[in-house]
Amino acid sequence: MIYGIGTDICDIRRIRASLERHGERFAEKILSEAELTTWRQRSARWPERGVRYLATRFSAKEAFSKAIGMGMRMPMTWRLCEIAKHPTGEPYVVLHGVLKAWCEERGLVARVSVTDETDYAASFVVVEQRDKLAA
Repeated sequence: MIYGIGTDICDIRRIRASLERHGERFAEKILSEAELTTWRQRSARWPERGVRYLATRFSAKEAFSKAIGMGMRMPMTWRLCEIAKHPTGEPYVVLHGVLKAWCEERGLVARVSVTDETDYAASFVVVEQRDKLAA
């Protein structure tokens, strides 16, 4: 059963401006440790690729927060929600700490799609609630 749906579009120029203003502190606020490692690697090779990576993660986390009906308030925080990717490139949601526990208590599972093009990053998240009898 669908629990919630969230979508977000993010202006990559705004993310770039925030990085210029606040430096790495901005990325550290948004990204989990694993995402931060990837962001640093991508930024070192091609800074624009790092900006796009940060924008897609920002957008996906916003979409996820909307899909669970929380917005950015506890237990939803930027760093407790991680957008990872399978070797095939498919993105997926990894939750940590109290956010993971909150979603597990409710039987919630998320599906995420991210994309970016020139000036924008967009994300779509569907959160399903597993049938507790089938689990």
